[in-house]
Amino acid sequence: MAEFNLVFGNRNYSSWSLRGWLMCKIAGIEFDETLIRLYAPETKAEIARYSTSGLLPALIHKGLTIWDSLAIAEYLHELYPAAGLWPEAQAARAVARSVSAEMHSGFPDLRREMPMNIRGSFPGHGRTPEVMTQVQRIVAIWLDCRKRFAGSAARDDGFLFGPFTAADAIFAPVVTRFRTYAVSLDEEAKTYCDNVMRYPAMAEWVDAAKHEPWLVEQYEFR
Repeated sequence: MAEFNLVFGNRNYSSWSLRGWLMCKIAGIEFDETLIRLYAPETKAEIARYSTSGLLPALIHKGLTIWDSLAIAEYLHELYPAAGLWPEAQAARAVARSVSAEMHSGFPDLRREMPMNIRGSFPGHGRTPEVMTQVQRIVAIWLDCRKRFAGSAARDDGFLFGPFTAADAIFAPVVTRFRTYAVSLDEEAKTYCDNVMRYPAMAEWVDAAKHEPWLVEQYEFR
């Protein structure tokens, strides 16, 4: 049994679970996985066994339960400050936290109209004016972070702040949405999305999501 246990929902649909799982991967910890099937009759009771908040993901460590992906990122950063969850430079770290918080609390139309469905392919679905305005803002964040901070990092692996950080984990589900719904992007944004999808931990999650047996009909658009 590992020291940590991450409790999370369906890989194919649960964007916050993906974020929390990536945080653990960036931190480099060994952790057990407890997968709870969402949108099933037993879901609420199963989650309550691990998370009194009723929220996933939840990281359990030495009797302590930490829920919410950003809280998990901060907890792991405190435990392993050299792991690279946040950028080394103070200014970059501040902006990384700012854009992560913006993604965490914002973009409601994108979330509603283009829910995460890694296996799905629904070109054109959900392209309301409000969604496309939010897409433009997300792309602007990506390009600004790359321009201002990636080049000055100790190494530039093609992510927002050079190496893959918690900020990239926060935006990773958006990358899958852009692919599922065939959102048109400029070349720089496409390259960033390709880099995220090739990140080893991301590729591992996506492969597992594609082999999940469950369908959530409300997120399957035909």
